[in-house]
Amino acid sequence: MGELEKALRTRRDEGGRSFVPYVTGGVPGVNVELLRGLQRVGADAIEVGIPHSDPVMDGGVIQEASRRSLEAGTRPGDVLATIREAALSIPVAVMTYVNPVLRRGISPFLDEAREAGVAGTIVPDLPVDEADAFDAACALRGIDAVLLAAPGAGADRLARIGAAAHGFVYCVAAYGVTGARGSLSNVAWELVDAVRAHTDLPLLIGLGIGTPQLAAEACGFADGVIVGSALMSRLLEGDPDGTVELAGAFRDAIPIAR
Repeated sequence: MGELEKALRTRRDEGGRSFVPYVTGGVPGVNVELLRGLQRVGADAIEVGIPHSDPVMDGGVIQEASRRSLEAGTRPGDVLATIREAALSIPVAVMTYVNPVLRRGISPFLDEAREAGVAGTIVPDLPVDEADAFDAACALRGIDAVLLAAPGAGADRLARIGAAAHGFVYCVAAYGVTGARGSLSNVAWELVDAVRAHTDLPLLIGLGIGTPQLAAEACGFADGVIVGSALMSRLLEGDPDGTVELAGAFRDAIPIAR
């Protein structure tokens, strides 16, 4: 069990729910001070995106964040350097796509990530059917390889995901791409219920958690939430202080303990 899984299990075992904010590395304002600010307001872990030119899971806000980051010349090593410098006491997971990992090489990429203090990886376009080598390389370095469960997946596939995942299972709350939404779809709780039959890992909902109220609603049946587009919208407006303030509002809406 890696650091990421330990932190989220501890929160769950204490009767609380986890808050994991997402930010795209390399975007102006995504720096050491921001990561430390997110930790200060109560994040249980932080997901930091490594920008990619074809972010197939992401909607308009994160696409724009990736575009700005790449136009600024951001490379994976730059994002990892920020994580290293922040030296957080909570786990950090990096989210990227499989091409940047393969271009660097799985082992070199993970070695650099581990050296930077990364505790988990999220690679949305690496399905469970093709993840064995990557997962094994993560396990050798004590990095939790998070897998995604999507609406519509059958019981056999969810069982494979539950057996292979580490850290937590990222439960995709709706059909489509990332982006803040005004309400939770029924598929969110249906998916969490279905996945829970196949694993004891913490189950976190991501994609579409646009307000603290929705986060609180999601935490009524899930073990926590991942919030990205709502926070990145503030950052793209040039408001890092407002981003941290909004993250605090999400944390305040989510139970910490019984």
